[in-house]
Amino acid sequence: MAIFGWSVTGELPPDKKFVLIGAPHTSNWDLPFGLALTYIFRLKVRWMGKHTLFQGLHGVFMRALGGIAVDRTQPHGVVEQMANAFKRADQLVIMIAPSGTRKKMPNWKSGFYHIALQADVSVVCGYLDFQKKEAHLGFSFMPTGNIKQDMDKVRDYYRDVNGKYPDKTTPVKLDDESL
Repeated sequence: MAIFGWSVTGELPPDKKFVLIGAPHTSNWDLPFGLALTYIFRLKVRWMGKHTLFQGLHGVFMRALGGIAVDRTQPHGVVEQMANAFKRADQLVIMIAPSGTRKKMPNWKSGFYHIALQADVSVVCGYLDFQKKEAHLGFSFMPTGNIKQDMDKVRDYYRDVNGKYPDKTTPVKLDDESL
């Protein structure tokens, strides 16, 4: 990270199991810089990506980097599968980009929240601010089930963070907040 002029700040919770949010997600550069950040913090992470990233030889490389293929065209219990993986593991960190894509969308996908809630693990927030060239891990919380209240804290954390392409940043909001 230093070679590219980035500063790295923050700290991790003492937990050995948590969901790590990576946001905003606006560029292909988010994955290599995000993985570099986790290596600096000596985290072995798994991450979820669209299934098309895992085809052929490219897929072998992505799996070696900790990737888990997710077919986003079919609803098939990803939340339950990931929550059960947490329950079985002694140590597990799953990194998720809640926007679900590099394009600007109306809101974040809520899977990260429901995985953490069902698995009874914390959510740790991280970012790559391309304007400041700052990578940070730090704010963490246990989901309470009060999505609006929890997401207000997450919104506050990401308020002044800029992805590589700020115009592609998905607002920090979940559909579930109105439920």
